[in-house]
Amino acid sequence: MNSAAPDLQLASLLRRDPRAFLAELYRAAVASAQPLHGMRAHLPAPPPGRTVVVGAGKAAGAMAHALEQLWPADAPLYGAVVTRYGHVPPRPAGLPQRIEVLEAAHPVPDAAGEAAAQRMLRSVQGLGADDLVLCLISGGGSALLSAPAPGLGLADKQRISQALLHSGASIAEMNCVRKHLSAIKGGRLAAACGAARVVTLAISDVPGDDPSVIASGPTVPDPSTCAQALDILTRYAIDIPPVVRAALESGQLETPKPGHPGWQHHAVHLIATPWQALQAAAERGRAAGVPVHVLSDAVEGESREVGRVHAALARAVAERGSPFAPPCVLLSGGETTVTVQASAAVAGRGGRATEFCMGLAQGLQAHPRIWALAADTDGIDGSEDNAGAWVRPDTTARAQALGLSLDAHLQRHDGWGFFSALDDLLVTGPTHTNVNDFRALLVL
Repeated sequence: MNSAAPDLQLASLLRRDPRAFLAELYRAAVASAQPLHGMRAHLPAPPPGRTVVVGAGKAAGAMAHALEQLWPADAPLYGAVVTRYGHVPPRPAGLPQRIEVLEAAHPVPDAAGEAAAQRMLRSVQGLGADDLVLCLISGGGSALLSAPAPGLGLADKQRISQALLHSGASIAEMNCVRKHLSAIKGGRLAAACGAARVVTLAISDVPGDDPSVIASGPTVPDPSTCAQALDILTRYAIDIPPVVRAALESGQLETPKPGHPGWQHHAVHLIATPWQALQAAAERGRAAGVPVHVLSDAVEGESREVGRVHAALARAVAERGSPFAPPCVLLSGGETTVTVQASAAVAGRGGRATEFCMGLAQGLQAHPRIWALAADTDGIDGSEDNAGAWVRPDTTARAQALGLSLDAHLQRHDGWGFFSALDDLLVTGPTHTNVNDFRALLVL
């Protein structure tokens, strides 16, 4: 139990409304990942020359606002970042705009994202050693910065992106392909900055917090290879134009690699991570007087199967007191995947969180003492309007009473439809950050 005096109001909420208690843990995780909290400690001093801002991601708008608040008012600052449509946060009152916030499509790129990428490449041309480039990067940047490699058009990038999203490929695999089919990712944006110093401020949404994977690493060296990208495309049976296949086979589309002297003057700082967010949620849970166990911030795998594994663990806690004694909270993060079958691609509505919740509900078998919440920390699960969903002890019983088949909804990846009918969707709107999946299981 927590040795500090418990938060009596939170402890009461735990007893009265487990759903609201789990939502409180989610809010604590999201609040800890807001860019203003972590950016201050990593800002460099203004340079003798120009300071150009570039960036992309679901948190890019909030990161731009944070930078405008923290950067000295008398130091020049200009540039643009791109975020997902509808993810531009309200501008703080009285804050002058020095960075433009553009909008584009996610998860499949569009012409606006391509225009934003080209604009950023132009903005860093001609910079010298006295200049500074501040790159604000967060999850989602891979789709939002779309500059197709030679031989590819935007329609090709859209088709390949859609195929990757439905393939079940991991985020690292998808970004390996994206980097080698891009004119801006995989360190190419940094290479375009010439002699200027580049400082990347990143919010991690990937297992392991590898900067070369976050938004496909536009300003960091890329250790992956053309051969690996080609192998991924082959393994998942994703077609590419013959000229691009030949360029991958020859190494013509190889990315800038580690070890080049040009990287010596560049720096990368992680200002928020999944682990930090889970620890913030754990601290909030412990304030209610309940033990909290953080399982991992790097869980990957098929969402429904990860849900079933979490169910098995929670049942072991509830029924055997192992590996943890109840009552307790189990937290995990990471990035799972949903492999969409062709027959279900149109029928289903949902994302990783609701897919996890359906697998979890199957595995829990209506256990009377287990509650759960799974949600994406950016506030959007897939392409719907919800962040995630709750699973309650009576989830399957209420579904049966409404004539809902959990198996049928899972087969067509329709988590949104299933949990919407149960009024168990968590709807938050965009959170203006992104540290990926959040999962909390309460075992009473």
